[in-house]
Amino acid sequence: MPRSEASTEGTERVCDFCPRRCRVDRPAGELGACGCPHLPRVAHTQLHHGEEPCLSGTRGSGTVFFGGCNLRCVFCQNHDISTRPVGVAVTPSELAAVFLEQQRRGAHNVNLVSPTQYSGPVAEALRLARAGGLSVPVVYNCNGYETVQGLRGLEGLVDVYLPDLKYHDDDLARRYSSAPGYFAAATAALREMARQTGEATFDREGLLTRGVLVRHLVLPGGAADSSQVLTWLARELPVAYLSLMAQYTPVHRAREFPELARRLRPEEYEPLLDLCDELGLDRGYRQAPSAAGEEYIPDFDGNL
Repeated sequence: MPRSEASTEGTERVCDFCPRRCRVDRPAGELGACGCPHLPRVAHTQLHHGEEPCLSGTRGSGTVFFGGCNLRCVFCQNHDISTRPVGVAVTPSELAAVFLEQQRRGAHNVNLVSPTQYSGPVAEALRLARAGGLSVPVVYNCNGYETVQGLRGLEGLVDVYLPDLKYHDDDLARRYSSAPGYFAAATAALREMARQTGEATFDREGLLTRGVLVRHLVLPGGAADSSQVLTWLARELPVAYLSLMAQYTPVHRAREFPELARRLRPEEYEPLLDLCDELGLDRGYRQAPSAAGEEYIPDFDGNL
């Protein structure tokens, strides 16, 4: 993959892709809170078999991991690449070629992991890739800390949104992810995602081709907050599918926070499955508590 530091394809002069709205001129070399430069950094690509079954299928999801992130989650499993903009700098043209290569390798979809901070160049790359023959669904795999304005720049380019809805309590969002106003921003973003994609659609193989699949990771001691998240989803976004995750493991800086320095207990997670039944959240996936293993291999039990 060639390095291309100088190009300003897909230029955006004021960065407001995430709710921090740093409004820096990244093509001119200015850096915002995320510390990410203008050109996307591609840290890793693979055919990933550990996503939800409707994304991984039999051949794998064509993940493209971007370096850096607009959050600072203390328990991030991808902290080696999320805490700084590691990877190869690519222009939109070069990134489009990466997407097309994933399709050539047989990926069921192109899965953009942590793309928020590069939304402008990513949108341009998707336009070029579509013009160049990209036909598989595009999955926008993000942490939910988005702006509606930024998402509208992706309308018609993204088929499946795969956002987190991490917290209901803003104090938790600030403490664990340095993300003020997370719930308000994320729920507005999820509504916009649902507006763009509508009802979920699947192909003959059961693969998700359009729609919103919301991930929620249950934290130790966080069942009450998770209950609020699930209640909001059931009442306000019934069009979305849910992936309820039990794979929390204390990595990165989590052990600096005593309440996060342990794995999730079954007695914390299992009542949330009952709550899903009560709320009618029966579309999506759940993980077994055993998914909190050292290798972080998701173990999806199937439908909620």
